[in-house]
Amino acid sequence: MEKNDKDPDHDDKSKGDEKGDVVSDAHLSDDAHQDGSNNKDNVDVVGNAETDHQDPGDNNDDKVSQGEEAPEIRQTLESLSEELDQFLPTLSLHMEEHKDCTEEKGEDGYFQIPQFVGKFLDLFEEKLSKYDSGEPKTVWYQDPEEVSSLLEAVDRVSKLMVLLLNTKSCLDHHESLINHAGSIQQRAMAFLEDEFRIILEESVTKESVVVTDDSNSQRRSTADQQDHQNDAAVSQDQDQMLVPECGDQEIEYPGYPEDVVVVLRKIAEKMKAGGYGWECREVYLVGRRNILMRTLKQDCEFEKVSIDEVQKMSWDTLEREIPIWNKTFKDCSSLFFPGELKLAERIFPGDEGSLFCIVTHGLAIQFLGFAEAVAMTRRSTEKLFKILDIYETLRDSFPAMEQLFPEELRGELRNEVTSARSRLGETAIHIFCDLEHSIKSDSSKTPVPGGAVHPLTRYTMNYLKYSCEYKDTLEQVFKSHSKMEREEEEPVESGNSAFASQLMRIMELLDGNLETKSKQYKDIPLSCIFMMNNGRYIVQKIKGSAEIHEVMGDTWCRRRSSELRNYHKNYQRETWGKLLGFLGHEGLMHNGKIVKPNLKERFKSFNATFDEIHKTQTTWVVNDEQLQSELRVSITAVMIPAYRAFMARFGQYLDPGRQTEKYVKYQPEDIEDLIDQLFEGNTSSSSTATARRRT
Repeated sequence: MEKNDKDPDHDDKSKGDEKGDVVSDAHLSDDAHQDGSNNKDNVDVVGNAETDHQDPGDNNDDKVSQGEEAPEIRQTLESLSEELDQFLPTLSLHMEEHKDCTEEKGEDGYFQIPQFVGKFLDLFEEKLSKYDSGEPKTVWYQDPEEVSSLLEAVDRVSKLMVLLLNTKSCLDHHESLINHAGSIQQRAMAFLEDEFRIILEESVTKESVVVTDDSNSQRRSTADQQDHQNDAAVSQDQDQMLVPECGDQEIEYPGYPEDVVVVLRKIAEKMKAGGYGWECREVYLVGRRNILMRTLKQDCEFEKVSIDEVQKMSWDTLEREIPIWNKTFKDCSSLFFPGELKLAERIFPGDEGSLFCIVTHGLAIQFLGFAEAVAMTRRSTEKLFKILDIYETLRDSFPAMEQLFPEELRGELRNEVTSARSRLGETAIHIFCDLEHSIKSDSSKTPVPGGAVHPLTRYTMNYLKYSCEYKDTLEQVFKSHSKMEREEEEPVESGNSAFASQLMRIMELLDGNLETKSKQYKDIPLSCIFMMNNGRYIVQKIKGSAEIHEVMGDTWCRRRSSELRNYHKNYQRETWGKLLGFLGHEGLMHNGKIVKPNLKERFKSFNATFDEIHKTQTTWVVNDEQLQSELRVSITAVMIPAYRAFMARFGQYLDPGRQTEKYVKYQPEDIEDLIDQLFEGNTSSSSTATARRRT
């Protein structure tokens, strides 16, 4: 320790000669008030620190003893960092040794701060100034060595400040050093805060993920949607049913590469260690919330809307918003929210979800508010499927979302979802039952031209068909949320769910309504055609939908098919039975001889009646090709053999030439061709066909 015995003088001399190494004005005043004997330990620390600056190859001790000036050694941030690393444990030890010292014991505990501490702070401040001025031109956080150098320097400043602020002698004697170090620390933290924000915003990378909506993709195909649009072209009370969207969706999560996450985590750790953890978290919260909302807007077309805005939206606008809401909620449940939770845990280890909750909780509440607001809008039958879509989304996607939140928030979210689902369920039931009321109240007095399928039938069956694609959901809705009471309570049939019973009731109401409408036709055969058209349409819709067929059952379908056969028989009897009467033998023979006047009259009556039938029934409509073919085949099977036999038996009794042409208007083949023109709905076909047959 001989060298250290003379270091106090050397230390004072160095302060005057090397102004660049002066730590603070406090050092000069500190030395002026201390004698060498009381501060020997402290002087040793300073002397050793300065010795570390000397080149081992130079005999600096001799030069100093001879009064020669030591050569100035160029100091760098790296070299001073090493010295500071060696010094900080000494300062920490001094803090521990003197934390219980009191002035009454006569122990001041003064501690001398080496000059290189101030030099380190100055060089670090220069480094920060270069970054603030745009130098170097490369991005520092893309260089691992630069990241390590900068953040370690920040860490040293933070550790130094902690020790200085917790060491009594430093607080008493080194105030200007503490202020200087604190100012640099604040500047460093402000720099890291800005850089943290920039990295969050500018280093986002999109990770593509394909999400399949199984329920919707299985429920509907493009062909189904087109078929629905065609069938529902004419609707009841201007209501149009809309089929929800479906299909696979490719979504992108706005994350970061692993190296960027590492940098963000290191910055967060250093800012927290320096007492600026709250500022770092605030930057993260604002940045990630903005990034998430921007992603939802750009990729999902989602924008926040208030409950009041939802209430004021037209249905055209709202029906465009609901599919967007469904998709966004599902994407948040499966990708965005889990991604935010994982990202927060990677950047802030041990956060335990608090940052994630702040970023996402408000959005989750807004999601649920939208769902409840939709349920509160004015009811109309066109809204049923969209409301059921929202109901299914909450039912299927919320459980996964719920698990991401801590227990204290799950209860709140669960209550919100329960409330929203209850409102949606009750609204869906009311809307579905409104269909029943619309059937009851449909009392149009104008018959459908040509006995075609009534618009009420098309609308009701399409509604039921697509409703049954939500069969499981509707059964759950009726079971969980039905609070309505009928004026006339009807017991639910054994084995039937509440939804199935409701469906059967609607079918019965539709049957009764159609039966009433069929009586609007004065022509009984046309009334039969009307019932066949509507009945066949209903049966085909039921057979074409596995869901509605499962509800209605085979027994119902067989009973309905039997009713259709009865209408068919009635039509044939009322129309063609009369025509067949002209082909009988009665009244054509007397005493074994043909009565020609009667025969001629019989041919004339047959021709006139057939012409009238053809003229009328070519304007009738049978759109179902199978039913149309069945009718024509059955008519042909009855008429052609009878007409051919009549011609063979009595045609020879008419004189060849003019008489035959006058009374025998049609050959059997002509009759068959004209039968094939029936039920086309073409008002001009009869005259042209008749003219063609006369040539």
